[in-house]
Amino acid sequence: MTTAPLRVGLIGYGLAGSVFHAPLIAATEGLALDTVVTSRPERQQQARAEFPDVRFATTPDELFDRADELDLVVVASPNKTHVPLATAALEAGLPVVVDKPVAGTAAEARGLAALADERGLLLSVFQNRRWDNDFLTLRGLLADGELGDAWRFESRFERWRPQPKGGWRESGDPAEIGGLLYDLGSHVVDQALVLFGPVTEVYAETDVRRPGAETDDDTFLALTHASGVRSHLHVSATTAQLGPRFRVLGSRAGYVKYGLDPQEAALREGSRPGTVPDWGAEDEALWGRIGSGESPLTGGGTPVPTLPGDYPAYYAAVAAALTGAGPNPVTALEAAAALDVLEAARRSARDKVTVTL
Repeated sequence: MTTAPLRVGLIGYGLAGSVFHAPLIAATEGLALDTVVTSRPERQQQARAEFPDVRFATTPDELFDRADELDLVVVASPNKTHVPLATAALEAGLPVVVDKPVAGTAAEARGLAALADERGLLLSVFQNRRWDNDFLTLRGLLADGELGDAWRFESRFERWRPQPKGGWRESGDPAEIGGLLYDLGSHVVDQALVLFGPVTEVYAETDVRRPGAETDDDTFLALTHASGVRSHLHVSATTAQLGPRFRVLGSRAGYVKYGLDPQEAALREGSRPGTVPDWGAEDEALWGRIGSGESPLTGGGTPVPTLPGDYPAYYAAVAAALTGAGPNPVTALEAAAALDVLEAARRSARDKVTVTL
């Protein structure tokens, strides 16, 4: 006996919607991309070219008016719309996936979680970098005790973009929830919490480096975890020489990994999960190294095969959760805990203090 796929409405077809959500939804068994919400003819044409059977709505209200035709709504629109659109979807009786950050404040995220619980509906947050190749590999090394007791976690998400690109992500208007702290910072903080647990203290430095930039483009966070681990997290658009993506030091060994997971680049170039062999696999030359006493750049340590990245696993888990076959892969309360850290970081940088949570 076959079951009809769950019908998905996707709000927004910019970078997040077209590069990440639509291809991953379409590649997931048990899900079908039914409707894309966008008022721009060029984006409708783009979506139709890849998904010939997709329907369109020009406003979210049009989508919610036919809520009975859908099984899930994905909010991939600008950050400032996440809370109102997720609220409207839940009130229309629809489960929701929201791109990160789910909200501008932890209080708003917890309010959405409460509404979802009240309605008995799934509310999940798209923290796709929990399925990055390097993160999956590091998580396995820690679980297997390969590093001993973890002491220090260094994570960098750095780019060299000396000229601002503009748009809402780089807007100085606080209502837009732009800037790197809430963009890339949402990823590195979430990863640190998943690996090492709750945070007790936050120190941060945020700078606006580039001429004409309106919001933070070079940011550093130092977190003290209740477990005793210290996390140093860097997010930047102004890094002329990129550092290691991860450098993790423990009582037995350290792990150093350079380079970014290849999945975003593959998706941007038009590759799709299920249509290319070895999705998420990385060239051996980019494997991280584990060892002690030497630098990996001078041959120290042993190469560690990088596990394949697996963004499709997120939507597979969402489909399982909707059918009662598994848990919510990323809850709104988990996202709220990350927002607690981001809010503390913003206060720390502004007031030049260490914030206790």
